[in-house]
Order: sequence, then C-alpha cells, then structure tokens
Amino acid sequence: MVTQSRRSFMTSAAAGIVGIPLIHAAAPAPPKFSLGIQAFSLRKYSLDDALRHTKELGFDAIEFYPKMFPVTNDLSLIKTVLQKVRDQGLTISAHGVNKFTADSEANRKVFSFAKQAGIKTLTADPSADSFDNLEELVQEFDIRVAIHNHGPGHRYSKVLDVLQAIENRDQRIGACADLGHYIRSAERPVEVIRLLKGRLYGIHLKDVAEMQKKTEGVILGQGHLDVPAVFAALDQVGFPEDGALSLEYEKNPDSPLNDIRQCVAIARNAMAS
Repeated sequence: MVTQSRRSFMTSAAAGIVGIPLIHAAAPAPPKFSLGIQAFSLRKYSLDDALRHTKELGFDAIEFYPKMFPVTNDLSLIKTVLQKVRDQGLTISAHGVNKFTADSEANRKVFSFAKQAGIKTLTADPSADSFDNLEELVQEFDIRVAIHNHGPGHRYSKVLDVLQAIENRDQRIGACADLGHYIRSAERPVEVIRLLKGRLYGIHLKDVAEMQKKTEGVILGQGHLDVPAVFAALDQVGFPEDGALSLEYEKNPDSPLNDIRQCVAIARNAMAS
C-alpha cells in the first residue's frame, strides 16, 4: 500500500485530479448603474471641454441641459454633437430640464429633437395643462418624461406632488428625483426613491448642507445624503439600466473639477458596495 504524502495530496487536489473539479473565482458582476453628470455642473465650460472633463472625471454618460445642447431641428448640429459625445466614449442619458405647456407644437419640437438625438428620457417641468398632450407624445415617440422637482415653493416640491401628477398617466410619464431639492423640501431621499418605484427614470445625485429652503450644495455625503443607502434603494426598486443617474454639483461653477472628482469617488465606492 502506497501512502500519499500530505504535500503530494495537496498538490493533486489543487490540480483538480482527485475527482473534484477546480472552482474558479466568479468574475466580478458588472456595475448595475451607469454614472453620468448633469451638464449644468460644467456650465462654465464649452461643449468640447465639458465632454472632455466628463470623460476624464470617470463618468459614463452626460445629461445635457438646454443651453449646452439646445433643442433644434438642425440635423447637422445634432449629428455634430452626437459625434463629439461618441468620440469621448460617452452616451447621452437624458436632456433637460425642459418646460412643457399647453403649446402642443412646442412640445412636439422637443420630442422630435430627442428622437433625432436618440435621447430616451426628457427631464421636465410640465405645467398641469400639458399632460394630455404629453401622454400622446410619449406614446407616439416612445420617449419618457421624467418630472423634475425644484424644491420648496415649486409645484413639484414634494414627492406626493409628482405622484399625483403621474397617477393614471402613461407609464412613460414618471420622475427625475433631484435628491438635493427633495432634502431642501424636508423629504428623505431613500423614501422618495421607494415611493417612485416603477416610475423613476432619473436621479440628480446631489447633497446639501441643511434640510431647509436656503442652503448650499456640498460634496456627496457631507450633508444629509446617505449615499450608500441611496444606491441600495435604487437597486431595490429596480432603477432601469438606461435610467439617467446624474451627479449634479452646482457649487463653485468656475472651478468645480476637484469637488466633482471627490463626488465621483464617493459615488463609485457606494455603487461597488
């Protein structure tokens, strides 16, 4: 009888030749969220510089605001902007904040622009008399409208205001939750996310110093925003893969890059956990 040494046994086992297949470490799961930036954060920069900084800061996408990428029917201009975005390896996650009113022709121009630009979500501040027309447009163009809240005094100050506006409307009419503005309205971001489950198509990832109307923006996690809890809630409600998850940093517009870089690191760490 031949006795196998412990060393040779361990060697054989490690090689997978004792009848037990080798178990390889599972590949890391792909990230669940695509992190973008609201271009208003880079409002002091030209389009080219804003896109370059967006890439260098580690974002996957950009949510344009109208002054940086105006609503237009000029196909040449649209194609030029789209090529600039592609050249940086980025995508466009959304466009807004767009105002919608009872003017159906003006509303249609925004949707036609979005269709030409391949934009799936329009962040919006719609008036009450726009919804019947918006319902027709989201069905025709298959583009989502995400109602953006603007804090105390705004018609969509509270999450209940948004829920009431979208009740019984087409599923493509939903919300873009600006978490900083909700904090200013004394709303809790995690609860907001849970209440908007199934109709949440955008997030403006923003933190503020105080839970009150007049306050200032701060780096993520330095105010009232529990960043890991926010990402856990987004996971729990099934935030869509093509949703517009946009960091928005409004402070220090002339020199925001270092602050934004810190926000990206904090967001990425929370996403990874």
